[in-house]
Amino acid sequence: MTNALEVTVPDGVPYIDYVREFDYPAREVFRAHVNPESYAQWIGPGSLETRIDAFEPTSGGSYRFVQTDSEGEYAFRGVFHSVRPDEFILQTFEYEGFPDETSLDYMRFEDLPDGRSRLIGHSLYPSVETRDNFVSSGMESGMASGYDKLEQLLAFATA
Repeated sequence: MTNALEVTVPDGVPYIDYVREFDYPAREVFRAHVNPESYAQWIGPGSLETRIDAFEPTSGGSYRFVQTDSEGEYAFRGVFHSVRPDEFILQTFEYEGFPDETSLDYMRFEDLPDGRSRLIGHSLYPSVETRDNFVSSGMESGMASGYDKLEQLLAFATA
């Protein structure tokens, strides 16, 4: 993919920042984040299958999805605190395997010239140790793989 994910993991602080550009408008990238059928197709690495158990992407709504591979199941859940169509999502994110290690995440969706867009994200963790555990679990490669799949999904949808 020509649009690489950029992840910044600063020393000594409990957050990460990430940026990814897409060859599609912000509204389409946003919709793929809030449509459960689309979300299940692109979230996470290609080696995982995703099942959506709950998905209410509105301010105050919640979500839960389960990813599976040959080694087991991995469940995630959270609450959508603020959702502004085509521009912003503020949510919590919790891997059920590490209860109480919830991050607070925001994503901004910005239009760029020529029908392109930029996704800007920030994830705040309870501690540097928690953040480092998520990073060392392969989070960055999983995010990159997922966003590459999202780009392919958008290409297929507009073809």
